[in-house]
Amino acid sequence: MAAGERIAPLLRPGSIIALRGGLGAGKTCLVKGIARGLGIDEEVTSPTYTIVSEYRGRLPLYHIDAYRLNGDGDFLAMGGEEYLYGDGAALIEWSDRIAGSIPPDAVVIDIEITGENRRTLRIRGLEGLK
Repeated sequence: MAAGERIAPLLRPGSIIALRGGLGAGKTCLVKGIARGLGIDEEVTSPTYTIVSEYRGRLPLYHIDAYRLNGDGDFLAMGGEEYLYGDGAALIEWSDRIAGSIPPDAVVIDIEITGENRRTLRIRGLEGLK
């Protein structure tokens, strides 16, 4: 969660973070840290079945879980683009399932399990948030 708290101050309206990693990698944990860094007090949970959860803090946070989507068509049909270019930050778990909908300037965070309680994060595009 600490990494998420360090990322949160960099976010602005329209920020998009594409999260990638296997089951249990810590995608939702990272989102929880970002939410905490944005001043969001409510409990953040994975929106696997609801697809999108919205939270209010310093700026709106749109937590999207694309795991149950069958590609970009499903994402577009549910109005997903509205979350990408709105007044808040969009954090997308399983973003590789909707790769065609992720803009090229999005921040991409790959999370790899490197031990029982260890993760390695590879972050690309963070400089675009400044």
